[in-house]
Amino acid sequence: MFNRLTTQLLKELTDIVGSHCINTDEERLEVYSHDEVKGEKYKHMPEAVVFAESTKQISKVMAFANQHLIPVTPRGAGTGLSGGAVPIKGGIVLSLERMNRIVELDEETLTITVEPGVITDEIQKMAAASGLLYAGDPCSSDASFIGGNLAENAGGNKVVKYGPTGDHVMGIEVVLPDGTVDFFGGKLVKNVTGYDFINLMVGSEGTLGIITKIILKLIPLPEFTVDLLVPFKTVEEAIAFVPKIMIEAHTIPASLEFMDNASLRLAERFLNNELPYSDSAAHLIIGIEGNGREQVADEYEKIGQMCFKYGAQEVFVADNRNTREKIWKARKSIAEAISAFYPDFCMEDVVVPINKIPQLMSFVNELSQREHIETVNFGHAGDGNMHVTFLSAEKTDKIWNDKVEANLKQLYKRVLELGGTLSGEHGIGIKRMPYLPMALSQSQISLIKRVKRAFDPNDILNPGKIC
Repeated sequence: MFNRLTTQLLKELTDIVGSHCINTDEERLEVYSHDEVKGEKYKHMPEAVVFAESTKQISKVMAFANQHLIPVTPRGAGTGLSGGAVPIKGGIVLSLERMNRIVELDEETLTITVEPGVITDEIQKMAAASGLLYAGDPCSSDASFIGGNLAENAGGNKVVKYGPTGDHVMGIEVVLPDGTVDFFGGKLVKNVTGYDFINLMVGSEGTLGIITKIILKLIPLPEFTVDLLVPFKTVEEAIAFVPKIMIEAHTIPASLEFMDNASLRLAERFLNNELPYSDSAAHLIIGIEGNGREQVADEYEKIGQMCFKYGAQEVFVADNRNTREKIWKARKSIAEAISAFYPDFCMEDVVVPINKIPQLMSFVNELSQREHIETVNFGHAGDGNMHVTFLSAEKTDKIWNDKVEANLKQLYKRVLELGGTLSGEHGIGIKRMPYLPMALSQSQISLIKRVKRAFDPNDILNPGKIC
C-alpha cells in the first residue's frame, strides 16, 4: 500500500525541507537503519533521512507523506532497545536531533519547555542550576533524547518514588499524521477537559503523532542525597528484601536498583574499576533523598539496620558526589558493557508486581541452568522492572536465534503468570511484536488498531509497530 520515494517525489521533498535537511547517501542511511537492538534481522534501510528543524517543517513533511502514502519513522537518539525507530517499511526517517532547544525554564510554574531532541541530562542540569529537579532519570540519560523518553514512557532509576516519564509531562505540541498541528495540556496541574491525549501519546512509540514540544513538571531539588550500596550473599536474599524496605521501614526510596554478580562484573571490566564485595551474588543500590539532614540520616540508618537483619554482608554509605557517581556509573554502564563484550544478546524489559520479583528471579535461574544459556540480570527492583538478558559469546546463528525465541516464550509465559507484562519501559517496537498476543486480548489489540486508524487512517506513521 505504500509508495516509494521516486526521483520526482524526492525532488518535491527536498524542495519542502531544503537540501541541507535531507540525506540519501547509503552510508549515512545505514546509521538510521537500526537502534541498539542487536541482530541483522532488526535492520531496515530508509530511503531518505530528513533532519527536521521546526514544527512547521514537520507539518509539511507529514502532509506530503500522507498525500503520497510514504511511510515516516520518527527517530530520536537511536538508543532504543525495541526497534521502535527502525523504518521497517522504508520511506522517510524523520530525525529530531536538530530540534534540541530548551525553550524556557519557568520557575513560577515549576515547568521547563523543551524540544524533543534535547538530551535528558541537559534538562536535569538546567533544572538543578535553578535549584529544581526533573525527576525523569533513565539510565541512558546522558545519551537519550527527551522525545524518545516520551515515545517509550521511559522509566529509569527514580520511578519508585517519582514515577515514569509520563508522570512529568504536562503539555505537548504534536504534529498529526496528516500534518495538523495541535497542543494538548499546558502548564496546568489539573485538566479533565476532554480525553487525556497526553497519556495516550506518551508511550505510543511514535505511531500516533510526532511530539515537537514538551512541557515538563519540575519539583524542588532535594537538599540531601545518600545512596547505599548493599551486597548480599545470594540473589534470593537481595530480591526478597526489596518489598520489605517500603513495608517495614515506611520509606519510599528515590531509587532501588538491583545488579547480579554477572552484571556487576561486566560493568567493572568495562570501567576497569571495582566496587566493594564484587564477589557477592547481588548488590542493591538504595537511594534516599530529602530536605532535612537528620531526616535523611534517620532513614538510611533505619534501612541499614534492616539490611543486616535480612542478610546483607555490608552497607556502604555514599554521601558525597564522588562516591555516588562511582556507584551509579557502574549501574548505568551495564547495558553498554554487555554490548561491548558480547557479539549478540537479547535484553528484555519484563515487569512484575514487586512482591513477585523473587519468583521471577528464581525462574530465570532455573531457566538458565536448564537451557544452558548465559544470563545477566539487573534492573529497577523498586518497581518490578527487570532486565533479564540472554548472552551469546559467538556470532549470531540460527541455533542461537531459535534458542532465544524458545527461552523468550518461556520467560514471557512465566512473567504473565506472575501478573506481569512484556515491557516496562523499552516498548514493543518490532522486537516484541510477535509476542504481543500473549499479553493482550484480541479485544485490546482490536481497540489499539481502531485508535491507530482514528489518528492515522493511511498508516503512514511508524507503521508495523505495536499493532
